[in-house]
Amino acid sequence: MGRSGGGGFFRTLVFGGLVVVGLFTVAGIVGFNLSPFRTEEKDHSPPPILQELRALSDFHGAQAQFEVVIDEEDDVKYLPGAIAGERVQFVAIGTVDAVVDLSSLSGDAIRYDREANSVTVLLPMPTIDKPVVDTEQSHVMNRDRGLFNRIGGLFSDNPTSERELYLAAESKMADAAAQTGLVAMAEQNTEELFEDMIRNLGVDSVDVRFYDGELPPECEGPDCS
Repeated sequence: MGRSGGGGFFRTLVFGGLVVVGLFTVAGIVGFNLSPFRTEEKDHSPPPILQELRALSDFHGAQAQFEVVIDEEDDVKYLPGAIAGERVQFVAIGTVDAVVDLSSLSGDAIRYDREANSVTVLLPMPTIDKPVVDTEQSHVMNRDRGLFNRIGGLFSDNPTSERELYLAAESKMADAAAQTGLVAMAEQNTEELFEDMIRNLGVDSVDVRFYDGELPPECEGPDCS
């Protein structure tokens, strides 16, 4: 009797376990989580802190995107590359903007001719802004270091720093941007912006002109105000 009762208890225990396993299996299939040890993600991060508000004073008239490959080698004279030296190939993705500085515009930057119902707008020439390298897309494609360089790197805090590679990429992007039609495109886009904006005020004609230097040319004629 005792053996039979023990077997019945064992069968009941096994059956109950199978039922529980079956419930968890079904729950997993339909997307429920019945586990008493289930995890719940909680965000304890503090809210963002506003450090400063800045007024934008530049109009970004055009943007160019570049892919630059930096291939640099430090060659040690009389020693093979496997022993000493380093060569790195770095792919940089970034953008360069042509901007118009609107922060220094004076009152006579917009000159209205009442009789002709026309406006002349004097703006500084667009300039090439500092390149912005995308750190997520840019990466080291290949790096070969000699034995001595690897050993020396063990005693350096940052033996494979990429800072110089980013600076070299920025310089190449800036040079390349200067050879494109980026500035001309920025002029055209800025002209269209001011023409549309001012004509919506009821002006018949809008002439946008760009000047070099810090100050616009002197006003000439009686209708300069």
